[in-house]
Amino acid sequence: MSTPRELRLVQRHSGVPFDYKPKSMRKNKKKIRARWILTAITLSLVGGLVAYIPAREAARQAPQPLDTEATDVATPTEPEPTAEIATATESVAEPPEASQPSEETIDFVVRRNDTLEKIFRRLDLKLVDLSTMLALPDARKALSRLRPGDKVTVVHADGAVNALNRRLSDTQMLSITRGDDGFAARVFTTPLETRTVYARGTIESSLFVAARTAGMSPETILRLANDIFGWDIDFALDIRPGDRFNVIYEQRYRDGQFVGDGRILAAEFVNDGETYRAVRYTSEDGKVDDYFTPEGRSMRRQFVRAPLDFTRVSSNFNLRRRHPILNIIRAHQGVDYAAPIGTVIKAAGNGRVGYVGFNGGYGRVVILEHGGGISTLYGHMSRFARGLHDGERVKQGQTIGYVGRSGAATGPHLHYEYRVNGTHKNPRTVKLPDAAPLPGKYFTDFHVKAGVLLAVLEQVHDTTVAAAPAN
Repeated sequence: MSTPRELRLVQRHSGVPFDYKPKSMRKNKKKIRARWILTAITLSLVGGLVAYIPAREAARQAPQPLDTEATDVATPTEPEPTAEIATATESVAEPPEASQPSEETIDFVVRRNDTLEKIFRRLDLKLVDLSTMLALPDARKALSRLRPGDKVTVVHADGAVNALNRRLSDTQMLSITRGDDGFAARVFTTPLETRTVYARGTIESSLFVAARTAGMSPETILRLANDIFGWDIDFALDIRPGDRFNVIYEQRYRDGQFVGDGRILAAEFVNDGETYRAVRYTSEDGKVDDYFTPEGRSMRRQFVRAPLDFTRVSSNFNLRRRHPILNIIRAHQGVDYAAPIGTVIKAAGNGRVGYVGFNGGYGRVVILEHGGGISTLYGHMSRFARGLHDGERVKQGQTIGYVGRSGAATGPHLHYEYRVNGTHKNPRTVKLPDAAPLPGKYFTDFHVKAGVLLAVLEQVHDTTVAAAPAN
């Protein structure tokens, strides 16, 4: 049997092709070759189809030009896009506008030592907006002085101020707004509605508790005690359980919202069985605006009974009192008012500072000369009012110092003395000089206006008496 090498040599020399493989091998080779050809054709068809479908779909969904020009080049006709595809095309071609930052409103209350710059920094507001607003003529003065408790409202978007509002008074508001031309400021009026109301009560422990229970604000209670009856009644010592009060006063509203109490128009106080009444009178020319008795006598005296707001009396006027430190009988020629350190001490009447300084057992002391031989002394202070000095003129109710325990004192209190020509008098019982009477030319107008208020007060009084439990 010839080898394959020999057969190839024969083929090369004879020029006749010669298949040296057996017939069975030749048939198998043809089948394998046909399979490979068929596989290649199949893969080509599949690959072309896979590439064709995404390309055609991408061509169908691509944004279409809004304006096309005719050309000489013939292009294959494509099916018209559906309405759904056209809508999607417009959405892609025109993206939505960027969203604007949302506004935020901030209401804040001014703290002690606050400035607008500190507030803007604390709230992350833009200082350049503050600088621009302060340059406005109507805004600089209104914003330069802030008081603790003031309320300011700011509207901003990501720190950029769009509006700022600040109440200047009960009836005026400052409004600053941002417009196309920058910031603009204006001051406008916010009218108040005044309503007349009344309160009544019976004291069990203190005037303050009873009046608060009746709905009166602390400010109105102090006006009742200090500005109306403070010359006749010592609210620290003279108050008794069972004392009664009736008060007609104003309440103020803005846009239906309660703002605060207004003026007291008329009041009655029954203290230890004695009745005191007062009405407010304002003359047409504005020269008289004060409280008077029904007879037209001013409620105001040259001196108040107590030089500080009503508090507890720790030691009364007593010429036989045993001294708490020296333990000997020594006259107590004044009244001691126990109060926390720092409580405000007021001048009992108009006068001139005769002495301010340290004086032995009195500690830090102030002596006021009032004329007519009358002087008052205030001892054991913790400190004096700023700038107070000898010879200074002071007015009734002006702050002259603060309660302390300097000198010979067992605890914080005010020692108060009232002297007439050098002689000590009991501040609680001494007859106080009257103030100037109501000028006669106002009497007719006073009695007409006072009569209306007294009639209302009488109705309130009758209702209170009828409602009071029988003894």
